Amino acid sequence: MFLLKGFIFLQLRNFRIVLLLLICLVCLTATAQQTGSIKGTVTDKNAALEFTTVNLYGLPDTIKPVRNSLTDATGKFTLENLPAGHYLLTVSLIGYRPHHQNISLNKDQSVIDAGTITLSAEVKQLGDVTVNSTKPVIQKTDRGLIVNAASALTQAGGTATDLLRNTPTVVVDEDGNITLRGKTPLILINGRNSAITNTEQIAASAVDRIEIINNPSAQYDANSEAGIINIILKKNRQNGTNGALAIGTGFGAKARFNSAAMISHKTGQWNLSLAYDNRFAGRIRKINGERQSFDIPDQYYLIQRRNDNRLDQLQNLRAVIGFSPDAKNSFELEAVGVLDYQDNHEDLNNTILSNNKVFTSKNDRFSNEYERDKEAEFVLNYGRKFANKKVSLTGMVSTSIERNSQNTGITTKFLTESDEQIGDPQLQRTNNHENGSTSNIKVDFAHPVSENGMIETGYKATLRYLDANFQSLSYENGIYTPNPVASSNFRFNENVHAWYVQYSATAGKVNNQKWKYDIGVRMEETDNNGTVKATNQKFSNQYFKLFPSAGLAFNPSSSETWRLNYSRKINRPGFGQLNPFIDVTDTLNQHGGNPNLKPELIHSFEFGYNKDWNKISYYAVAYYRNASNSIRQFTLLQSNGVALSIPQNFGSLITYGIENVFTAKPFTKYDFNFSASLYKQNIKGNADGQELSNDVVSWYGKLINNFILWKGSKLQLTGVYNSPIALPQGKRIATYYADMGFQQKLGKKGNGRLGLVVTDIFNSLKYGSELKAYNFNYNRYGKVDSRAIVVTFAYTFGTSFKEKLLENKYSND
Repeated sequence: MFLLKGFIFLQLRNFRIVLLLLICLVCLTATAQQTGSIKGTVTDKNAALEFTTVNLYGLPDTIKPVRNSLTDATGKFTLENLPAGHYLLTVSLIGYRPHHQNISLNKDQSVIDAGTITLSAEVKQLGDVTVNSTKPVIQKTDRGLIVNAASALTQAGGTATDLLRNTPTVVVDEDGNITLRGKTPLILINGRNSAITNTEQIAASAVDRIEIINNPSAQYDANSEAGIINIILKKNRQNGTNGALAIGTGFGAKARFNSAAMISHKTGQWNLSLAYDNRFAGRIRKINGERQSFDIPDQYYLIQRRNDNRLDQLQNLRAVIGFSPDAKNSFELEAVGVLDYQDNHEDLNNTILSNNKVFTSKNDRFSNEYERDKEAEFVLNYGRKFANKKVSLTGMVSTSIERNSQNTGITTKFLTESDEQIGDPQLQRTNNHENGSTSNIKVDFAHPVSENGMIETGYKATLRYLDANFQSLSYENGIYTPNPVASSNFRFNENVHAWYVQYSATAGKVNNQKWKYDIGVRMEETDNNGTVKATNQKFSNQYFKLFPSAGLAFNPSSSETWRLNYSRKINRPGFGQLNPFIDVTDTLNQHGGNPNLKPELIHSFEFGYNKDWNKISYYAVAYYRNASNSIRQFTLLQSNGVALSIPQNFGSLITYGIENVFTAKPFTKYDFNFSASLYKQNIKGNADGQELSNDVVSWYGKLINNFILWKGSKLQLTGVYNSPIALPQGKRIATYYADMGFQQKLGKKGNGRLGLVVTDIFNSLKYGSELKAYNFNYNRYGKVDSRAIVVTFAYTFGTSFKEKLLENKYSND
């Protein structure tokens, strides 16, 4: 602990050194040319309008805009680097009447404030039905997508995982594992690494939006080969006191309940907010498995029937204190607490037959599992503004800690073929306790180096620690005795220091800059070590690597973009993959980690196209990834009939495919978003002396339909299909389901909301895997009570949170 404190002190000293160097850089480049700019704020009388399109045309030519932008969460926009002249400013957002404003910029004016621009809703009367606009669910960015949680209605009261289930380009499996383009992405919370990476522990009502970054530049962690999912939590940006309350209840096979409360106050230099969310949900799950063991005649057939009865209890508490002592400096302190309790009662019946299908043995294994996860995170953010608004300096220090325990009592009864008990049951206990932490120190600086060029640089330190202690005990002679062979203690430390520099610029005429490019490099130094106490096994890795990235965009018009990206990435094994703890809940199909894993190295290429028409938008991207030393799950059937699954380093994994996102609003009261992805994975390598090769084409599609039926109403229908996905030894089966969500505003001001949600309408969501190896076949299929009906009610007050509480998702689990 003393060494850790000393190391953190050293990083804080490095932070001050970097900060001093960056301030010196500001002084050296303070003479950079400054041109005029236009700023303003867009509202709709009640609240700021985010993602509003702002175009600026040079008069008298109003065909192509010379500058364009989108408003931020506070409705603000800024158009910079403008020469003196006469301009036409246009502001537009679907569902509102467009705004036009003439502006003249003189040579002696550095900033012109267009003031507060108030847009009026475009209301069309169809008999007795009034139709208004809704915020789009999906929005495109240069490097990916933004999913607005407030516009997703087909779930309510769930978690961030449920938001991702219906997110384009994202696949979520039966265990909540998230993949982008067939691989696990880097999960960030408000742009930072955190110990709270389990999206099941983040309430959907706390999420403002989710950013999908498919091919990150040098600014981001190199440990993001599959891309980044950045979960942005809600934050108050409006003055005054605001609040919201929500409650929901429903049932699938069992009852479910959720509630949320928010309150905030912003005035002068201070911004305070407090939010609480909880979710209580019961669920049942059934799994059927059948295995054939070709080399074990007396255990040739294994037939498994498993039933789970589970209760999930999730509680989140988040507090934010913001302080701006002046117009240039801002500080923000954030604290997050998570309590995640899971009680699982599992009954697993195993029947073993010989190769002639003659009964060999049977047992019934009942497990009472109690899992208690506690996480806390503390974050301090700093921001510095300059006279030149293109100059920015930000800093962040964060620490997150986790204390997790999983205690299981296991009773195994041995049965005859007619289910009569043989002898006394076997009693066992397992105790698994994990203590971990993740800390970050980060500073970023950006400064223009010419009228059209920008240089960005920064430093980041990520410090991770895990202490996992697993103990297995057997009941003998009236007491539970530890089994030293099946028990272990795993300790792991990892420190990553990163520096990056990136240059970006535009090229072309002042009023027609068709080209945009960026080039950068990230340097990362990694030092990790671990110890497995049971075997006295120690390992360590130290390496320094360069990760270049480059991007080129061509804009033939303001509504059309072509883009080419390249980056080199790394995939470091996570805690769960390294921890050698073996889960023996199913004694015949065990799984665990591998402390000997080495990181993957990946080359990633991406070529994208985007086109916007009046009511239609199309986005497509083709990609290619070549990964060496690929990490994949591998199952080995041992001579005792136990199948052990652990992650292994294979040879190579080549993935290439194309993603398409199509959005249209053909009618005033109807719009839809359709996304489809097609990709191929070529797995070649060996594990445990076995040559493995798998070449499978996979695809998935999602369709989100939005209807406005009458005044104040919203109806959303969502359909999802995921094709079979390649595994080194087989495949995951296809999954598909459909959800429905309806919402009705209540009250004259629409402060009340009543919602109805039906998940998995046709009860079609099933999952499973089919594995094939030289000495066994194993098929496993499962069904969760995914069909549920939920009713929610929310009420908001104050100047913001207008549509923030009720419009979220409900768990399919």
